[in-house]
Order: sequence, then C-alpha cells, then structure tokens
Amino acid sequence: MSTNIKASFETLIGQLKSQPEQANAIFQATSTLGKQLNVKANSGKFEYNFDEPEILGGNYSAPNPVEYVLGSLGACQAIVYRALASLSGIDIQGLSVKTKGHLDLQGFLGLDENARPGFSKVEFETIITSNEDPVKLLELSKQVEALCPVLDIISNPTPVKGKITIKKTKEVEVAI
Repeated sequence: MSTNIKASFETLIGQLKSQPEQANAIFQATSTLGKQLNVKANSGKFEYNFDEPEILGGNYSAPNPVEYVLGSLGACQAIVYRALASLSGIDIQGLSVKTKGHLDLQGFLGLDENARPGFSKVEFETIITSNEDPVKLLELSKQVEALCPVLDIISNPTPVKGKITIKKTKEVEVAI
C-alpha cells in the first residue's frame, strides 16, 4: 500500500470538500490522421498512436481506438482499486484487469442497420492478489464499479456534441 497515493487522495478530497468549485476538470486530446490509417494523438505532454489491423486496411502498428477503450477501462479500474484500497487500508499485492469487447463489423461498415458500430457488449475480469478478507475485497469491487470514470462513460449515455471546421487548401495557379 502506498502512503504517497493515500496522502495525495486525502489532500485532494480535503481541498474539494473546502472548495467544491475546483472539482470540475477538463481533459483534452487532439488526434491527427497520418499516412493510411495511422493517427497520432496528443493529450497534455503525451503522444500516442492508433492504427487498424491489416484486415481493415491498416498496418497494425498500434492499437486501434476500440482497443484503447478496453485498455482505458482496465487501467481506470486498476487505478481506482489502488486509490480506494489505499484510502481504506486494504493491501493489494497485485491486480490485473482483462477486458473484452464484442463488436459486429457489419455495424461499423454500414452493412447491417441493426448492428451497432460500437461494442454490443463489454466484459471484464479483475484478478486481485491479496491476503485480505474476500468480503472486504468484494465491497471494494462494488465501490470501484460505482466510481470508475471510464466504466461510467461506457455504461451510461454521455452527451456528445461535435462540429466540423473545413479549411480550404491553398489554390495553386497552373499555367498551360
């Protein structure tokens, strides 16, 4: 159990209790299409790549977007487990989250209007290594599922608003 994690979360909780107006955080990312289906994304100081498997026309040089969603769910679950366990004094020696998403490519390709383009189902399994009482760990798992932001995002409708901006390329005169 990390005392640093516990102290960080206790400090944050104390600050938000005294200044609840500071609780609203905004996260941003910019994704830019490169060659073929390769996309570079930036979030803060981090850069990461996306691609698609060969069957979808990519080189599979990086995970595809839905794989990042699954990885994000597992990572978020693991982080929330660590945070809540630290705050509760629960000792977790190891934890991994296996995620699986079911996707019908007919929806993505527009071949079947009844098939969703996104996941029809997401499953996950959390494997915890701990000598703690299993009842305590089950209670912890209920808290994690209730508080995990990524699980909430993919489980509940979230308003999404998009817009498109069109930039014209510079016109070049050609002399014939």
